[in-house]
Amino acid sequence: TYQITLLPGDGIGPEIMSACKEVLGTLQKKCGFELEMTDALIGGAAIDAKNDPFPDESLEQCRNSDSVLLSCIGGYKWDSNPRELRPETGLLKMRKEMGLFANLRPAKVLPQLIDASTLKKEIVEGVDVMCVRELTGDVYFGTPKGIDVVDGERVGYNNMIYRESEIERIARVAGDVASKRGGKLCSVDKANVLDVSQLWRDVVTDIITKEFSDVELSHMYVDNAAMQLIRWPKQFDTIVTGNIFGDILSDEASMLVGSLGMLPSASIGESGPGVFEPCHGSA
Repeated sequence: TYQITLLPGDGIGPEIMSACKEVLGTLQKKCGFELEMTDALIGGAAIDAKNDPFPDESLEQCRNSDSVLLSCIGGYKWDSNPRELRPETGLLKMRKEMGLFANLRPAKVLPQLIDASTLKKEIVEGVDVMCVRELTGDVYFGTPKGIDVVDGERVGYNNMIYRESEIERIARVAGDVASKRGGKLCSVDKANVLDVSQLWRDVVTDIITKEFSDVELSHMYVDNAAMQLIRWPKQFDTIVTGNIFGDILSDEASMLVGSLGMLPSASIGESGPGVFEPCHGSA
């Protein structure tokens, strides 16, 4: 028997979870295993019930599970809340506290659904891209951050920051993934203008060349990558990138398939349960 924590979240989330439970019920009967599924709160639902977007009891339940299934969070109702009382803050807390540093987002075009894509058939047919996104660093978590008043006007700021060790561990995940797929890894950065991206490029190059000699490594600036994903997506096999670039590019890649809701997403760490969800994240 496996312990599964269910996080229905907000908006369409409970409806998604209801359908998932039906599918999992069928799988249990067909494959001969048992799942003990227990709900927990996250996002706007948790704010309404507990005044906390990811209560400690939810975190503890997730940590003690074999796996976590998340639907989605968010909604206009909470958009004007202070930052600490927004649904997205609960999502970031879950990732950080559970050590979910690696996000795997595959975009594979299925022949039966090829017409769901907004791109031409000859562009998307056969596309099979894995986006490996670093999930617990970068500008989403960097400090200092905030909104201050300087010289009589408001100034907003965030810190785009990575430690060498954070880049090393996501590079190893990406190298392992690429070696089990087509053997090609494209690292996406903005090293021509960002110092943090130069460090990213240097560390990824060092890890892949030393530890994954069977993987063909290339580098691409993020603006070019965004264009190339639409222009000729079949050139990509595995992509590795930082948190904010990965957030944007993986959402873009979903439209190769046709919809964010049609893609799976796995957030994993070095140990403990992973979190599995539809790619869209927002309700």
